[in-house]
Amino acid sequence: MADKKLGEVRTQFVEKVNNAVICAVLDDLQDKGVLNDEEVERVKKKSAVTQEQARILIDGVRKKGPKASLIAIESIHARDPFLAEHLDLMVFLEGSLSQTLQAPGPRAVLSVEESQPVEYRQGIKLCPSNVFDKIQKEESSKIYPIIQDLKRRTRLALIICNIDFESPCYSRRDGAEVDIAGIERLLTGLGYKVESHTNLCSKQMTDRLRDFAARKEHETSDSTFVVLMSHGLRAGLCGVKSQGENSDILSHDTIYSILNNKNCPVLRDKPKVIVIQACRGHNKGVIYVSSAGRPSADSQSPATGRPAEYESDALRQVHVESDLICFCSSTPDNVSWRSPQTGSIFIVQLIRQMQEHAWCYHLEEIFREVQQACNETPLQLPTKERATLLRRFYLFPGH
Repeated sequence: MADKKLGEVRTQFVEKVNNAVICAVLDDLQDKGVLNDEEVERVKKKSAVTQEQARILIDGVRKKGPKASLIAIESIHARDPFLAEHLDLMVFLEGSLSQTLQAPGPRAVLSVEESQPVEYRQGIKLCPSNVFDKIQKEESSKIYPIIQDLKRRTRLALIICNIDFESPCYSRRDGAEVDIAGIERLLTGLGYKVESHTNLCSKQMTDRLRDFAARKEHETSDSTFVVLMSHGLRAGLCGVKSQGENSDILSHDTIYSILNNKNCPVLRDKPKVIVIQACRGHNKGVIYVSSAGRPSADSQSPATGRPAEYESDALRQVHVESDLICFCSSTPDNVSWRSPQTGSIFIVQLIRQMQEHAWCYHLEEIFREVQQACNETPLQLPTKERATLLRRFYLFPGH
């Protein structure tokens, strides 16, 4: 039983857990109704000592029984996979037959009893064979194919993260190391060989992107991820030599151009996922609304328009850009938030939702979960841009 398992790991949990994980687990338990506001405050205010908070947390959850304890174990696993692995909680979850997992959309509920015991790899729920076969059968013409021959498949992913900047105008991006470690673990668990670079100017970032786009391994890959993290402005991402709006900036258009069908033909017809963690301006991105739900007087909605007629029906075999999608950490002109202890809000939620839902959700459904999670605390709202995926992209972890 889950409450018994929590009792077995209680001492180690108290010794190893940090305050950031405790706060995150408290949020999860409060959201799922395991703990109420008063119980959460009791953990936070009882003592400033992290170990005492951990004891109160784990003892309070255990008293609520196996179901509450199982939710707590899942939360610890999602928030700190390394700690969960150390406590053997991953093994417990893999062998647990009490979880019921629901597939998206019109598909029926798929319980572990109907399929297989839940398995994990590096914190990621793996896709059971029956779910894989069901999606392949029902949506075969609507999804991107994956290469199932693991010996032949050579998936690549690129991470570029700027942490230290030459200009005193830009602070050190404390917590970015946490983002790198989390993204590397996620992508490795999804079957990608990850290449990481830190502290590059815009030219170096461009060169790394071009080198990556030219890699021969993409010929035997079925998809790719490119993750870019830095300070940012509306014009793009800041290189480490950036002095402001017009110096050492990597524009979003440059990124898209490098990975389009003209400049990266080897990835044509394969999903290309770009993830950008950066501010896009200085605004807070929040307005105040009345109880009736109307925006305040100073809020504005951007005008939209469409051409009076359509032209440029050139004779081309493919569009210059397709099968690409970009996930940005915030809306245009607005800031993104990062914790020096736990990393960026967007990256934390992206990792968590991918771990939890990649087994049965396609990528755009997963990102909607990220948006919903971020919307609960309206500091920023991640956006989907340049979306030219022509099919649904399932990652099928474990296959």
